Amino acid sequence: QGCVDHPIVLTEAVCNPLYSRQMMSELLFECYQVPKVSYGVDSLYSFYHNRRQSWPCSGLVVSSGYQCTHILPVLEGRLDAKNCKRINLGGCQAAVYLQRLLQLKYPGHFAAITLSRMEEILHEHSYIAEDYIEELQKWRSPEYYENHMHKMQLPFSNKLLGSTLTSEEKQERRQQQLRRLQELNARRREEKLQLDQERLDRLLYVQELLEDGQMDQFHKALVELNMDSAEELQSYINKLSLSVEQTKQKILQAEVNIEVDVVDSKPETPDLDPLGSEQSLEDVESINEFEPLFAEEQPEVEKPVAAVQPVFNLAEYHQLFLGTERIRAPEIVFQPSLIGEDQAGIAETMQYVLERYPKEQQAILVQNVFLTGGNTMYPGLKARVQKELLEMRPFQSSFQVHLASSPVLDAWYGARDWAVEYMTREEGWITRKDYEEKGGEYLKEHCASNVYVPIRLPKQAPRTTEALAPSRVLTSSTGNPCEQA
Repeated sequence: QGCVDHPIVLTEAVCNPLYSRQMMSELLFECYQVPKVSYGVDSLYSFYHNRRQSWPCSGLVVSSGYQCTHILPVLEGRLDAKNCKRINLGGCQAAVYLQRLLQLKYPGHFAAITLSRMEEILHEHSYIAEDYIEELQKWRSPEYYENHMHKMQLPFSNKLLGSTLTSEEKQERRQQQLRRLQELNARRREEKLQLDQERLDRLLYVQELLEDGQMDQFHKALVELNMDSAEELQSYINKLSLSVEQTKQKILQAEVNIEVDVVDSKPETPDLDPLGSEQSLEDVESINEFEPLFAEEQPEVEKPVAAVQPVFNLAEYHQLFLGTERIRAPEIVFQPSLIGEDQAGIAETMQYVLERYPKEQQAILVQNVFLTGGNTMYPGLKARVQKELLEMRPFQSSFQVHLASSPVLDAWYGARDWAVEYMTREEGWITRKDYEEKGGEYLKEHCASNVYVPIRLPKQAPRTTEALAPSRVLTSSTGNPCEQA
């Protein structure tokens, strides 16, 4: 149809700038031809929806959402906009902080620890500690940690690589890997022989210094080699000579029999071997398949003693253990300094707002401290706010803390209730006539709306006759247009 032929109830931010409301009103009235529109604050709609017969019409609304947290004083059913305060912290910052904590704790699962998964953990596993320091002390106990730690399973695939290959393809792949391992082992032996030969030459040179009687150079060389005596030098020479001879025999035996030694069966690291850098992860993982084959070809004298290898559980490797992170992430709304924010928390902001009123109004506001918003759904938040109020309020004074029945949806329910109740009234509705006469920034106040502050344009000072006199004289005295210019 190109138009909306029914009224619109729209939520806006607390103390919404007039320019933003003007742009929205222009869009609704000019583009969609809306008959009338009403603006309200989501947290005040939630307050309106949860209002009961016994509740006072005044209260202190604490609204914590995805991006920010608001402290809104409501007096006699109307918002006191002058004393509203905002904290630039909400559920988004808590999820980012939890993501950072777990990525530092599990660097191997950096990509799997996503922001959406962190939001899920916040909703299902996090809670607010009534006393943060005391709760951290409890987590230091191993028994408490085991009883309250939560495990979260990350998705993983236990499917073996190459399981869809045929038997002929598997045999061919095994042969290729076998040849590659043989080449790698031969190269390792040659490099080992070269290093041992260089080391042996160095030791023999030091021994020649002793035989030639050059004692000063001999002792200096012993210090460089970290040796104490000539006997120790001779022992190292004997061991190294034996190792060189054994390596030469293994190289000759490998060239004749084309055998692969079990001791040297480990492939080289990629940065040392250009050939090894080409092997895939599947090739490396399949090395263990050839160990029984290699072991059968070796003499029993050279068989190493089998060591007990721990069993690696791939499923447990993909588990996240949630400990103190359960309370550290949501704590930032009370202690923004945990993430380096130079702001006050909810408790300090509440105390600051209350202190801007006389004691009589303070007592009225604390009788209905109302918590709403999706970020107030943590278990223990109500008890924490009660504890903070108990610390800041005078001795033996009373206060009441209420939590919204549905902190996420009560804003919509409140807007629905208000629309049904005020559908036939003029209060709170901006008609097209009001828009054309008073501008797009115009707002009609109601129980859940912002306070309307009209635009005040500075008045221009009227021109006086004295200011206009010189120009008149100049115009009358000069007749040439060029001279006037």
